[in-house]
Amino acid sequence: MLLIAGGGTFLVLMKDLTGLAWVDWIADQLTHPAWHGFTFYDFIFPLFLFLAGVSLPFSLNRGLEMGLSKSDLYRKAFWRMVILIALGILDKNAPFPFFEPSQIRLGSVLGRIGLAGFVTTLLYLNFSGRKRLSLVGIILVLYYAALFLIPVPGYGAGNLTMEGNLVGWIDRTFLPGRLLQKIYDELGLLTQFPAICLTILGAMAGDILRTNWKDNRKIQTLLLAGVTGIALGLLWDLHFPINKHLWSSSFICLTAGMAFIFLAGFYFVIDVLQFRKWAFFFMVIGMNSITVYLAYRFINFSHTSKLLFGGLYAPAPEPWQEVFQAFGAMMLVWLFLYFLYRQKIFLKV
Repeated sequence: MLLIAGGGTFLVLMKDLTGLAWVDWIADQLTHPAWHGFTFYDFIFPLFLFLAGVSLPFSLNRGLEMGLSKSDLYRKAFWRMVILIALGILDKNAPFPFFEPSQIRLGSVLGRIGLAGFVTTLLYLNFSGRKRLSLVGIILVLYYAALFLIPVPGYGAGNLTMEGNLVGWIDRTFLPGRLLQKIYDELGLLTQFPAICLTILGAMAGDILRTNWKDNRKIQTLLLAGVTGIALGLLWDLHFPINKHLWSSSFICLTAGMAFIFLAGFYFVIDVLQFRKWAFFFMVIGMNSITVYLAYRFINFSHTSKLLFGGLYAPAPEPWQEVFQAFGAMMLVWLFLYFLYRQKIFLKV
């Protein structure tokens, strides 16, 4: 959330300004590849989906312990999905084109999180972990097979180019409204299926954290799952390239593996070693993640930063002025969220 709320912009703007190779490398990691390939920025959204799954075993089991029925939990997850889809459509279309429905983009980050959470809730409450893991494997293999075996009119089968892939053809043919990339939408129809797998796998990670196992066993299990996912993703990449635009099966395996390893690392540092004070800066952001996601869309923090701090960095060279302005915007976002934190105001869906 920090990177999305201005931190990424601040770092990207520093590229080629410092003469430091490591700064330029970080800046390059905060932009998406044009098509095939992978950078750290590609990991952010999959991590959202994974963490949405991690939280589900805690919330669902707590609900069951409180006496809620499965129907109650289904209903709650359904309305959460509806609200997130609505917020996502609002976010991706502001100012909303009320009189031009063909310009409404239906795909959204929030909508995908809502849908994945709802599907994972249904699966979690009705199927064992082994069956859910099997379903993930089936989805990823069928998705792989579909993209290589189903012919696209004018391009044939197995075409993974930006113009000729099955994902784009389905979006152009069946998804109404505006497509972000014109010829496809990376948050479109077919990519929903592999994306949901990340939330299903996240729920399995949540189950690992909920066990009565010793901390070492939990961490080892998470790390093993992570290494397995990364290895499988890199192996699959040899034939089905890692590609965030396509949400390729190799991309899902890689990012799921990374998410398991990141979760193990933070669990070790925060829960086992009890090193927590350093995380307060990030906790303020994370506890109001939906707020900051929407606020950064509707509030021009960059303009406010320029008005408040422009006089301080005016003597600096123009490229550096953009860096300072972005840094000021990022800090304004954090102060806004800190105010909400102190007032115990948290937007939850």
